[in-house]
Amino acid sequence: MTRPTSKTRPAVAPPSKHQLALMIWLAVFPTLVALNVTLDDWLSRLTPVVRTFVLVTIAVPIVIYGLMPQLHKLRGRLLTRRASR
Repeated sequence: MTRPTSKTRPAVAPPSKHQLALMIWLAVFPTLVALNVTLDDWLSRLTPVVRTFVLVTIAVPIVIYGLMPQLHKLRGRLLTRRASR
């Protein structure tokens, strides 16, 4: 049996569908806005299908590997802080 340490946290239930939808929105919307603003001159020359392909190809890894793990950690901290009160 392992003893809890300061680094271990209580298990947090997975997010509900509504929480996950909000987390995805919070990650995807700002990412797409930033990419559109940053790459606007270059993207404006592309057809809508190619433009969408380029945006998705850049945005998905940013969201999945960069932002979603951070949002999951933040949610876990918020829930454990709430539970400890």
